[in-house]
Amino acid sequence: MITEIAFTGTPVTDIKRAREFYEGALGLKPTMESAGGMWVEYEVESSTFAIGCYGDVWKPSKDGTSIAFEVDDLDAEISRLKSKGVKFAMEAMDTPVCRFAIILDPDGNQLLIHKRKAK
Repeated sequence: MITEIAFTGTPVTDIKRAREFYEGALGLKPTMESAGGMWVEYEVESSTFAIGCYGDVWKPSKDGTSIAFEVDDLDAEISRLKSKGVKFAMEAMDTPVCRFAIILDPDGNQLLIHKRKAK
């Protein structure tokens, strides 16, 4: 039986470039590094997001699993990310329960910038 999600990980091809994106553009703060700096974890509230650079063993893909980062103000976050030159795969869209946009990391991994609607 699954009891929790331990972490969400995303493969990258260039750890330095990826860290510049995740720490510089997204503002995540690293909480753990291992594998000679090729694995970096970021605590986000009660969850852990990680990036890893493991060559052909684990490759980035725009078609893979994605993560949704919750933000307080979606429009402000979109403006901030655009000012940093972050590429968007999809502009903001509304659903019955949320509003989100899809951005791309330097390897083309798709990430959601997400805001739940009030219940």
